[in-house]
Amino acid sequence: MELDLQQLTTEVCRIATEAGNFLRKERRSFSRERVVEKHAHDYVSYVDKESERLLVAQLSALLPEAGFIAEEGSAVYKNEPYCWVIDPLDGTTNYIHDNAPYCVSIALRSCTELLLGVVYEVCRDECFYAWKGGKAWMNGDELHVSKIENIEEAFVITELPYNHRQYKRTAEYLLKQLYGVVGGIRMNGSAASALCYVAAGRFDAWAEAFIGKWDYSAAALIVLEAGGKVTDFFGSEYFIEGHHIIATNGPLHPVFQRLLKEMPPLEM
Repeated sequence: MELDLQQLTTEVCRIATEAGNFLRKERRSFSRERVVEKHAHDYVSYVDKESERLLVAQLSALLPEAGFIAEEGSAVYKNEPYCWVIDPLDGTTNYIHDNAPYCVSIALRSCTELLLGVVYEVCRDECFYAWKGGKAWMNGDELHVSKIENIEEAFVITELPYNHRQYKRTAEYLLKQLYGVVGGIRMNGSAASALCYVAAGRFDAWAEAFIGKWDYSAAALIVLEAGGKVTDFFGSEYFIEGHHIIATNGPLHPVFQRLLKEMPPLEM
């Protein structure tokens, strides 16, 4: 069966927005007492779990032949021909502290490629979306990456994730190489929204290691369809099984690949 990716994307935008509305509503009465620490500084709440339950139910009805890769593990992938990759609340720590941004992220992929991606950023009411070959969009407006070519002008976004024991050397290296060289560095606490901001031209480049497929899959396709470039740290364009990802506007990609190639070995 050949999928109508444009129509599917329209339905997924609706589902993601509904989940985002749930997050917004729950935030008004959110209690930090119901937060659980999965790992050191890595949190989950009843909101993440309920949002994921809602997504799994609706996406299962939309495409029954698809399995799931879901951050909170409420559904699984069993070698189905298609797979939903979902993060019911990307930016949980932001959400807990009532800090923007946070979002719902949904991708559909086959065994070999990304087919559609939707990221609904709750705080700004922005729905970013793309399907393979269909360009990239936000609330009906077409997206394009920036045209910045000089590293000195680059506005870069990265992150300091919770798994600091693995990531610390990477973070120290990146900051040392970029700080004072690029036009600016920011961190926002949500990989999916950060990638979408690259697609929208708000940032010129992003890089992060040790992240899950649910963090980047949807937004990576949005960057690609907006004219950007996405690889793993080692330069491979087949990044969808990886955990170390670079996304740029394209012209800046060789600079970031060189920086990361020279980085001390990643500690797994």
